[in-house]
Amino acid sequence: MRPGGWEALLFDLFDTLVLFERERLPEIQVNGRTLRSTAGHMHEAFRPFAPDVSLEDFVGALFWSWQEAERLRGESHREVPAAERFALLFDRLGLDAAALQREALPLLLATHMRELSRAVVCPAHHRELLVALGARHRLAVVSNFDYTPTAHLVLEREGLAPLFEAVVISDAVGWRKPKAVIFETALGALGVPPGRALFVGDRADIDVAGAHGVGMQAVWVNRAREPLPEGAPRPEFEIQDLAELRAIVGG
Repeated sequence: MRPGGWEALLFDLFDTLVLFERERLPEIQVNGRTLRSTAGHMHEAFRPFAPDVSLEDFVGALFWSWQEAERLRGESHREVPAAERFALLFDRLGLDAAALQREALPLLLATHMRELSRAVVCPAHHRELLVALGARHRLAVVSNFDYTPTAHLVLEREGLAPLFEAVVISDAVGWRKPKAVIFETALGALGVPPGRALFVGDRADIDVAGAHGVGMQAVWVNRAREPLPEGAPRPEFEIQDLAELRAIVGG
């Protein structure tokens, strides 16, 4: 397909449009180890609801809940929303999840997502690039993320939200990439057939595979020039920096 021949460009969000930098997370000391985690702020916010839960126990249960959510996601690509994951956390701590849903859960979500979003940055040249691409293409976001409001907050904070006609988050759809439904939801919102759309993402096994599954071509953003993961489909295009997209699509 000639450069610029696509009507729509669909993008992954985290580690594609914006970058997650773990070193920006708060530092905590747990069992003699230094960790970068939202857990310290979350534990402090949670203490009024469960004063007997130590930081060490909280961190252990939080990490377990993340592993369990990842296991469940891996089985079927069903999204495990953040609220469901924190219910797993409450159960792991031996607490009454139902009793904590009303006040503790919203506070934990707000605290976790606030600190998490602070570790997300948008490279300066990305917005300029998207403005240029948006002059010739329709733009959308398709992201695996377990809490829709934070994804929108990041897009709005970085001045990217007005550039996209559709923002589709797995938390809202219920299914994660590479499931076809999340890509089809975005294409349906744009009214663009898959053959006229190009997907851009940093995971060959999820982004490229999912895009190919619905008939889209794909760009793999491979910053570290890592080998193609075993079993992952080969993308039509591979780049190290989003700026290289200009040469592929024009604009």
